[in-house]
Amino acid sequence: MQEYKSFYKQVGGNEGNLCHYSTRLDTYGCGCQHDCGYCYAKSLLEFRGLWNTREPAVADIEKIKKKLDKIEGIIRMGGMTDCFQPVEKKYGVTYETIKAMNERGIGYLIVTKSTLVADDKYMDIYDKDLAHIQVTITTTDDAKARTYEMASPVSERIKAIEMLQERGFDVSIRLSPFIPGNVDIGAVNKIQCDKILVEFLRCNGFIRKTFPIDYSEYTLKHGGYWHLPLERKIEYLSGIKKDQISVCDDVPEHYEYFKQNFNYNPDDCCNLRREA
Repeated sequence: MQEYKSFYKQVGGNEGNLCHYSTRLDTYGCGCQHDCGYCYAKSLLEFRGLWNTREPAVADIEKIKKKLDKIEGIIRMGGMTDCFQPVEKKYGVTYETIKAMNERGIGYLIVTKSTLVADDKYMDIYDKDLAHIQVTITTTDDAKARTYEMASPVSERIKAIEMLQERGFDVSIRLSPFIPGNVDIGAVNKIQCDKILVEFLRCNGFIRKTFPIDYSEYTLKHGGYWHLPLERKIEYLSGIKKDQISVCDDVPEHYEYFKQNFNYNPDDCCNLRREA
């Protein structure tokens, strides 16, 4: 087992400036067994020899606890990898990290493509005042998803979302990345969950090679990535019907537009449930 040493990161740059939860903690790193074709982390690390899809490195829980003793605010669990990827079943570092955050009263935002997040083992330890959960889908078609990501079947992820909603957790559908042509908006609207967060695909040269789709609409270059223009994003969002809709975007002009005109909570594009 290789130890993952860089499990804690304060995200900088434009993304860090816009994100309310730029403090990120990875319980596993330098690889992710979900192996998503559009993964920006893989695009940054694989060419440097720092990405192992089969055997991700594992963080030391004792070192995590020491770091947590010095942290305040809400931490995003998973920035470069998924904290509930299959290796979690063997090592349980995410489970122990959640317990440690509960003990310290530290809020946590979980972003995952795994149904493990809704297993009773984990739901029994989540603190509803501290836990915020976003379950990611990129399509509602299991077969299509399987062609570019090795995560839990989408149909099972949707069941996990609805289970978490029914149990009263602060849960959101995370439509990320939004890939035009892959998403059946009508099917998404039927998911029993009050909240949805949309994040559009951004692509660089590596992603264009590993995730072959039609990129003809990606005409805006910003921050080293190609993006959809704002008017196309607005058009694609028009069919979504949810009580609470938010858009996460790292193009500053787009971020401001969605903040002022679209997001359910203009002060927090993640729209986390917070006590008054």
